[in-house]
Amino acid sequence: MIKITLVKSLIGRKPNQVKTAKALGLRKINQSVIKEKNDAIMGMITTISHLVEVEEVTKEA
Repeated sequence: MIKITLVKSLIGRKPNQVKTAKALGLRKINQSVIKEKNDAIMGMITTISHLVEVEEVTKEA
């Protein structure tokens, strides 16, 4: 599992970057989502890596 946090604004970004962030569920600065780590999610993170912070989280329970 990985925690993805939007740390920079989406204003003025390329449309594909905005759509990628919204597809991950990120709409506001400092909003975080927890996703399963897989190739699709990692590709999305690569697209917007300059806008987000990523950290590993352990599965709880």
